[in-house]
Amino acid sequence: NCKEYSGQLQAKGLKFGIVVSRFNDLFTGQLLKGAMDCLLRHGGDEKNIEIVWVPGAYELPLALKKLAQAGKHNALVALGAVIQGATSHAGLINAQVARALTQISLESGIPVVDGLVSAENIDQAIERCGSKAGNRGWNAAQTAIEMASLLQQLS
Repeated sequence: NCKEYSGQLQAKGLKFGIVVSRFNDLFTGQLLKGAMDCLLRHGGDEKNIEIVWVPGAYELPLALKKLAQAGKHNALVALGAVIQGATSHAGLINAQVARALTQISLESGIPVVDGLVSAENIDQAIERCGSKAGNRGWNAAQTAIEMASLLQQLS
């Protein structure tokens, strides 16, 4: 028989760090609410959750790297909302941040979950931050729980 591993959706006893972009806080505040709701509904404890605010999405990786280096968390979550304007600035930010988050995760061995909403307009951002398309913060927290659980099994 082969041995299979699968993460559980049980946050009890796990420690999480959430780094949130203050830019577009109308949206990122909703993402944070979704993430917290997910962690607590899956048995997480507020005492085991640290929230760090940064100015914008571009600053997420540095704060996440500091948290990863501290080694106090089972998983980290990045929350931000980047809305496309008339320039390609949003796509550039999203690509850079996504690449950095992956690098931090691989270097630290700690799951760093990308909870950035990338939207072409305000309506899309609203949909992804808690209305009809769900809440990306909730989804990111759920992934963090599962990956933290999985890595505990693989250790």
